[in-house]
Amino acid sequence: MKNFATGRKNWLFAKSIRGAQASATVYSITETAMLNGLKPYHYLTHVMEKMKALGPFPEKATLQELLPWSDSLPSDCYCKLKK
Repeated sequence: MKNFATGRKNWLFAKSIRGAQASATVYSITETAMLNGLKPYHYLTHVMEKMKALGPFPEKATLQELLPWSDSLPSDCYCKLKK
C-alpha cells in the first residue's frame, strides 16, 4: 500500500490520459517483477534490450520468454531472498 500512496502524488502530474496509462503500465510491470523476485531495473533493462532485436511483430513464444515468471531470464535479474 505504501507504493500506491507514493505513486498517487506522482500521478497528479500526468499531463494526459495516455501519459497516465503509460505510467500505470510501467508501474504494473515493475510491481509484477518484484512479486516474482526480480530486480525491476535489471529486469526492465533486459526486456528493453531484447525487444530492440525482436522487430515489429515477434512470435508469442519469444515474448513469453521475457515475462517475469519465465525461467529463461538471466541470473542478474533475480534478487537474493533471505529466509
